[in-house]
Amino acid sequence: MEYFKTVLNLGVKHQAVLGYGALSLLAAVGEKVFSTVLFQCPCNGWNHVYGMVFLLVPAVILFLLGYMLNFPLWKHMTGCCNYEKQGHRVCRRGLRCLQVFWQMTFVSALAPLIWIALALLNGTFYVCIVSGLPWKHACDYKETCIKELPHIPCPGSYTSDLSKEDINEVQRFMRAESQVLGWTVMCCVLVIIVLSTCISRCMSPVSFLQLKFWKMYIEREQELFDIRCKEHATKLAERNIKIFFDHTKVEPFITPNNKEWNQISSTYTFNKKKQYYSMLHRFVELSDRNQSFISLEGDMVPPAEINMVDIIDGFESGV
Repeated sequence: MEYFKTVLNLGVKHQAVLGYGALSLLAAVGEKVFSTVLFQCPCNGWNHVYGMVFLLVPAVILFLLGYMLNFPLWKHMTGCCNYEKQGHRVCRRGLRCLQVFWQMTFVSALAPLIWIALALLNGTFYVCIVSGLPWKHACDYKETCIKELPHIPCPGSYTSDLSKEDINEVQRFMRAESQVLGWTVMCCVLVIIVLSTCISRCMSPVSFLQLKFWKMYIEREQELFDIRCKEHATKLAERNIKIFFDHTKVEPFITPNNKEWNQISSTYTFNKKKQYYSMLHRFVELSDRNQSFISLEGDMVPPAEINMVDIIDGFESGV
C-alpha cells in the first residue's frame, strides 16, 4: 500500500512533466497508428494536400494542446487586455513579454516536433506529399516516371509502364529524402535545446546554488499559497452559507482586493538590486502597497528554469 502511495505522490508532484510526456507519447503512438492504419494515399491529384494534412494538422493540434496545458501563459494572459486594470500591463511590455512567450512556445512545440520528426523518419506521409508534386529529380528526369509519379505510393492498384524495380527505386529515393529531413529536424531541435540551455545559464542573474534555492522557494511558495487559498476560500464560503441560512449579522471578512491580485499575478521579473524571488515576495516587501511595483529599473526576465517550475506548480494547483 505504501508503495502505491509513493507512486501516486510522485505522479501528483510531477504531473506537469507527465502531462507533456504524455503528449509526446501520444505523438509517437499516434504517428504509428495514422501511418499504418488510417493513412491511405489517394494516388491522384490530392496526394500533396492529403499528405500535408496528415503531416501538419496533428502537429498543430498537439501544439494547441501544449498551449492549453501551459499554466504560465494563461497566468500572464488572463485579464491582460482589460485596460481598466492599471496594475496589469502584460500586453504592453514588448520584449519582456516576447521572451516569456518564446520560452512557453518552445515547451509547447516539443510534442508536434516529435510528431513531424517521426512522420518524416517513417516516410509514408512524405512519399504521398512528394508524389503529388512535379518532383522531376525523384524520377531522374525520366518523362514516363514523372507522368506516373502520383501513382508511385500505391503501385499495386494500377497498371504501370514502369517496372517494379523502377517504382521501388523512386520510393526508396523519396523515403531517403524523408528520413534525412526527419534526422535534420531532430538534430535542429536538440541543438536549439542545448544552445537555449547554455544561453539561459550564461545569462542567469544568479549563481548555480542561488538558482537552486530560487526554484525551491517558488515551489514552496506556490504549495503554501495553494493551501492558504483553499483555507481562505473555505472560511469565506462557510461564513456566507452560515449567514444565508441563519440570517445572522454580516461579519467583516478581509480578502485581497483586485489591485493586489493584479500585482502578484503580473509577469514576474528579477531585479539584482532588490532580489525578490516572486511577485508575491516583491509585494510583501513593498513599503507602499498602494503604488504599482510591476516595473522597476533593472528588471530582467528570469531564467527558463524558473518558468518551468511555474508550469509544474500550475499543474499541481489543478489549473
